Amino acid sequence: MKIEFVAKAGDADAVALLVFEESRLSPAARDADGPMGGLISRAARQGRFSGKAGQTLLLGGWSDSVQTWLIGAGGESSFRDLAVEAAAASAYDAAKLSGATTLAIELTQLSADAAARAGFAVRLAAYRFEKYRTTLKPEKVPSIETVRIVCADPKAARTAAKSWDALAEGVMFTRDLVSEPANVLHPQSFVERCKALKSIGLEVEVLGEKEMEKLGMGSLLGVGQGSVRESQLLILRWNGGAKTEAPIAFVGKGVCFDTGGISIKPAEGMEEMKWDMGGGGAVAGLMHALAGRKAKVNAVGVIGLVENMPDGNAQRPGDVVKSMSGQTIEVINTDAEGRLVLADALWYTQDRFKPKFMIDLATLTGAMIVSLGMEYAGVFSNDDKLVDNILSAGPLVGENVWRMPLPEAYERHIDSPIADVKNMGNGRSGGSITAALFLQRFVNKVPWAHIDIAPTAWTKDSKVGTIPNGATGYGVRLLNQMVQDRYEG
Repeated sequence: MKIEFVAKAGDADAVALLVFEESRLSPAARDADGPMGGLISRAARQGRFSGKAGQTLLLGGWSDSVQTWLIGAGGESSFRDLAVEAAAASAYDAAKLSGATTLAIELTQLSADAAARAGFAVRLAAYRFEKYRTTLKPEKVPSIETVRIVCADPKAARTAAKSWDALAEGVMFTRDLVSEPANVLHPQSFVERCKALKSIGLEVEVLGEKEMEKLGMGSLLGVGQGSVRESQLLILRWNGGAKTEAPIAFVGKGVCFDTGGISIKPAEGMEEMKWDMGGGGAVAGLMHALAGRKAKVNAVGVIGLVENMPDGNAQRPGDVVKSMSGQTIEVINTDAEGRLVLADALWYTQDRFKPKFMIDLATLTGAMIVSLGMEYAGVFSNDDKLVDNILSAGPLVGENVWRMPLPEAYERHIDSPIADVKNMGNGRSGGSITAALFLQRFVNKVPWAHIDIAPTAWTKDSKVGTIPNGATGYGVRLLNQMVQDRYEG
């Protein structure tokens, strides 16, 4: 779909006009109301349409050639940022199956950056993963091919849109990765897709099993030893800051499919475990966005890529493995595999890159869903400043995050009688906490945060216009905003 920034709607066959709460017309709606004989103001006052955010109304009896949509924009005084995104997404969603091919959204009252943000919102709202669907009926396929953002300064909006476009590409790259079935997306194909990011300036490096064996990554390698797919460690680097400046680091869990291994999961719902690489997908999308917008920062993304499969060679409950850090780990449950992958990835990252901080993202625990439901990710950290920076970014982009505790008293739950640590605590009782405490043993006192995105990487009941059902791309916007606000020179 094409996004254009224009001064006039032109020959668009669908036009969206904003109406604020209490039926207050936007400037463009007021300008159109007179020529339409007061139809807009009457429609805005009648029935249940009141301008509340999310409401839409198609006006009838005006034109046979142009659809006119009224879009509820919420409170006029608070119409900015996420409210702009919501209105633009609502306009697209209202008209997408209408048969119109060109939608003009009248936003002449907005700044150039706000207009660019509206275009960004439309791109996210229009995302669909339907590459494997061959029998969709025509009426189920969106008809909108072009969206025109009508604004006061189209040239400035086009300039502002460049950074928003880079962010959109990063979010959609993550959504594509997470949406792919596991027979298509496995460690090697994940790597190949990321190698294409060299074209936007990312440095890409890959360690195979032999290289990881030399480094002593027994924790990560143990997870993947039951799969015919070779495990990989993917390193993505963006050098946008000073040469002497230490990088910031992001580490992702990339379990491309998780059967649970020998501690096998129930069959029901196992198909959803294709998105157990959501943390790794988010790191890849974030690095895509940083490179795409030429962020003034040095950043590294490290993603541990494995498949967790049952096999004659698979890791067993009760096995003891040695991590790159030298610490030994008793594997109590092979379905607590993500922390085993991250243990070596985190240690490798701090050891090689000496970063300012590390943030890992992982669909780590079902217990996180029990704790916070489906709309918040949990963050654990050993550094108050770092976690405050993450929490400050969340409301700006609509990605909810809540700080969780790391009580020292719970360390005893992951102490092993035969090894340095075990990979499970007391089941789901504080399961997200004990998982985070496990990871903390592998960060070597570097400022670190762990974001458990199990609740937020995928949605079946989205209430946000810019997030269609399916893979959300959670984490890309959150951390891009944090980097932009706190770490770019």
